[in-house]
Amino acid sequence: MARALRQAELGLYTTQPNPRVGCVLAHGEEIVGAGWHRRAGEPHAEVFALRAAGERARGATAYVTLEPCAHFGRTPPCADALIAAGVSRVVVASEDPFPKVDGRGLEKLRAAGIAVQTGLSRDAARDLNRGFFSRIERRRPWLRVKLAMSLDGRTALANGQSKWITGAAARADVQHWRARSSAILTGSGTVLADDPRLTVRLGDGIEFKAPQRVVLDCTLRTPAGAQVLDGSAPTLIFHGEDASAVDTRFAQAELAAAPLRDDRLDLGAVLATLAERGINELQVEAGPTLCGALFAAGYVDELLLYVAPVVLGSEARPLLSLPALTSMDAARRLRVIDQRQIGSDQRLLLRE
Repeated sequence: MARALRQAELGLYTTQPNPRVGCVLAHGEEIVGAGWHRRAGEPHAEVFALRAAGERARGATAYVTLEPCAHFGRTPPCADALIAAGVSRVVVASEDPFPKVDGRGLEKLRAAGIAVQTGLSRDAARDLNRGFFSRIERRRPWLRVKLAMSLDGRTALANGQSKWITGAAARADVQHWRARSSAILTGSGTVLADDPRLTVRLGDGIEFKAPQRVVLDCTLRTPAGAQVLDGSAPTLIFHGEDASAVDTRFAQAELAAAPLRDDRLDLGAVLATLAERGINELQVEAGPTLCGALFAAGYVDELLLYVAPVVLGSEARPLLSLPALTSMDAARRLRVIDQRQIGSDQRLLLRE
């Protein structure tokens, strides 16, 4: 199963909105076939593994990181393919909550007389596809906030200048987190202040599916010429229901109205819409106001934080805009999931 999980990781940048899945076929400790799902609409991991194994698939054990599908979608059912190949046993890391699967694949395999075991490395398999499981089970994407700060917890100078707090290695590292995301979200304030491109820039030969750019712009104040409107990647702009565009600024972007709450876009409604559109992992790269609002609303699943060995002073801008606390008991405490040195900076991955 560890080998199957490594196979699944090969699709980290390419499979969305589908989950990342790997499959290994073995006779005892001898591996006879392995495969992984590359992109939506193409064969699933089981098919590639069965092709690699050929006739040696008969009587083998299949180790699959996600329950084999049992329905006809853009590809035929993988459960049928495993049955036709004559495998004797299927070990599944995690059940698939997608309504058209959700136990049906396991039932079909058992009905064909194949021994089925579930739960081996379930936590690792779910974590690899945390966005997919969030979208299906919670009806919203897995939300990751990316921030960079100084040692004294500041993200920009008082005048807004922030390039660059972190070093080149950290900025290159961010590109890999963008590449694994289905979408990158920011606010119109960040667009006006920094004019970000929000695209993925990786080395030559690294394949990825360009994440959608999402801008929260209640009054449609994104200016003409902004890089998020350049058409280099798909862009979706959420705006208030009363806002309208009377010019051609948004010719290469899609506009979507969202309801307001307290004179701001309803973040819950935005996230639900993104889930309906197949967004699994959502990376937020925005200022302290939007990031603070997401934290306060309880929508942040993990924080990707780069800490640079610099000090910006008390007048510089804070990491998050949050209501003042009156007791330490009200402090939100995070768990460090991963910590490592990236160039001269520290990278922390934190969850509640």
